[in-house]
Parts: sequence; structure tokens; C-alpha cells
Amino acid sequence: MDKIIVYLDDAEHALQQLVPMKNVTQANTEGQTTQWVLVACAPRMTRHVSKWVSHSARESWRASWSEKLFAQIVPALKAQGDAVTTVVAKGPLPTLTERLLAQYRGARVLDARHAKFGQDLPPVTKDQPTGHDSRWSVPGAVAGMGALLVLASD
Repeated sequence: MDKIIVYLDDAEHALQQLVPMKNVTQANTEGQTTQWVLVACAPRMTRHVSKWVSHSARESWRASWSEKLFAQIVPALKAQGDAVTTVVAKGPLPTLTERLLAQYRGARVLDARHAKFGQDLPPVTKDQPTGHDSRWSVPGAVAGMGALLVLASD
């Protein structure tokens, strides 16, 4: 049985990545099912919201948000007879990944979270590249000033 741990936060984006992967997995392992471990990464609440909302209300919101996310993804994965396990992420993702890899030996990890513009997602494993290359990064103010100078020269 093929085991895949998938981190997700947006159903449409995740399905765009999972459906082709599911088709490839089925073609490679004829007759075998896949064990999907879906890990929902709920969006962070702002500091201002968390001041006014109790811990139990936050946990309740996180659980209902995850239920809606899983309701959109699980039927597509179960359609071919695959097994699906759902988990709600709490705490640091590398720690959760280590725990899940210990539980599901030989599993692969897929980060299917949708990165928003200007936002860096935390890595899900300790050895995952962060995408930061300090030699090529340009601060936003410098890029904006360059665009302004190009427009002004015209």
C-alpha cells in the first residue's frame, strides 16, 4: 500500500495537485490502494482576533474549517477505493511530520498548501528548502523604486 501524507489549506489548489498524482500512483501500482493522510493547516488568526476569542472557540473554528476542507477533498480520493485519514495540524509542522512518518512507515510527504503572494509558508519537514536565496532576494521597496524610476524615465 502506497502511503502519502498531504499538507493542505485550499481545496481547489490541493485537488489540482492530488488528482494527477493519484492517477500516476494508480498507474504505477496496479490493483493497490493508496493510504492518504490529509493534514489540514488552518489559517492563522490575527493577533487582534485572538485577543477576543477564547481558546475553545478557536479550536471549534479550526475543527469546522477543517471539516469543510475535508468534505471537498475526501470524496474525490475515496472514489477509487483509497483509504483516507484526516488530521488537523496543531503546533510546528516538522514535529507533526516526524510523528506521522513514524506512524506511517515509508510514507511520502507532499506539501500542497497554496502560497499567497508575499507570504512564506513554514516548511513541513526539517530538510525542506525554504526558497530563500539571499543572493537573489530584492526588498519590495527597492523593486518599487526601480519601477518608479523606469516609469519616470519615459
